[in-house]
Amino acid sequence: MITKNQLEQALKDAMRAGDDIRKRVLRQALSSIRLAEIDKGSALDDAGLLSILQKEAKSYQETYDESVGAGRLDLAEKARAEMEVIQEFLPQQLSQDELESLVKQVIAEVGATSLREMGQVMKALMPRLQGRATGDQASYWVKKLLS
Repeated sequence: MITKNQLEQALKDAMRAGDDIRKRVLRQALSSIRLAEIDKGSALDDAGLLSILQKEAKSYQETYDESVGAGRLDLAEKARAEMEVIQEFLPQQLSQDELESLVKQVIAEVGATSLREMGQVMKALMPRLQGRATGDQASYWVKKLLS
C-alpha cells in the first residue's frame, strides 16, 4: 500500500528533477490528504489514503473526458499526464474477467438470487476490491449477474 511518506518522497524527487506536472499533482494529492486528516482529526489509514487518491484520479479522468468532448486536445493531454502520475500510486486494476469472477464468487458466498440482494453482495464485495475496481464497475457486474 502507498503511504503518505512515499508521496512526500515522490514530491521531493519531482522537485529535484524539475518535473512540474508531477510536482503539481503530488502537491494537490498531499493537500487533499492533509485536509481529510484535519477533518478527521487524526492520520488517515491505508483505505483513507487510497480513497483520496481514487478521487483525485477520477477528477483527472473527468477533466480529460470533458476536454476531449470540447475538442481541447491540449487540455486533454495535460489531464492525461496528470492522471498517469496518480495512477502510479494506485493498485493495479482488476481485468473485466477477474472482476466478473470475484463478483460471481461473492454472489455464491452470500447466496444472492435477485437484484433485491444487491446491497448484501456489494457490502461483501467492496472490501475485497481494495481500490482495484470502482464501485460503478462492481455495481455493473452485480446487476448483470443477478438479473
